[in-house]
Amino acid sequence: MAIRKYSVIVFDLGNVLLPFNYDVVVEKFNKVSTGLGDKFVESYRNNYQIHRSFERGDITEEEFLEKMLNLLGHKIGKEKFCNDFSKVFTVNKEVAELLPELKKKYILVLLSNTNSIHEEYGWKNNNFLKYFDKLILSHKVNAVKPEQKIYKAVEVFTKKPPAEHIFIDDIAEYVEGAKYVGWDAVQFTGYEKLVNDFKRRGIL
Repeated sequence: MAIRKYSVIVFDLGNVLLPFNYDVVVEKFNKVSTGLGDKFVESYRNNYQIHRSFERGDITEEEFLEKMLNLLGHKIGKEKFCNDFSKVFTVNKEVAELLPELKKKYILVLLSNTNSIHEEYGWKNNNFLKYFDKLILSHKVNAVKPEQKIYKAVEVFTKKPPAEHIFIDDIAEYVEGAKYVGWDAVQFTGYEKLVNDFKRRGIL
């Protein structure tokens, strides 16, 4: 592989830096009422457009909460919902530990399809975030991956050519979206592959 010049490394958040598991939510809601969590997750999946609209910022937090509490039959209050809905993340420490080294040579950007509740209650206090020069969050730029607009929002910040960006995401469709706008991009399947992907490109 010919060595390409990179100036920007763009990381996805969920399942790259922060693995998440919604089974935790199911268990917590099932403790409130038998089967409540299972019914909620089924309804949530069947109404995925609500989740996507919230991530994009098309509906407000209040509107989203009203819809979610309705799905739960109002057996759970707003504060408990926000906490339980957001306590799904753990840190991939191996990946997070790459950030301070990468920061020495590259602009680091976080690019995430996320929402205001997960940000506030779930992940905003993670220490590794300090290594990022910018967080580009779907609900704040009114676009979600793989829409071109969200990748362009990164470029507006970095002011670097598309070809100097490399993107790491666990979802193939979002990787392809980055390639479509002229970035290099790799699908994240684990730490070892990521390190190899970086080494092959002369990044590490």
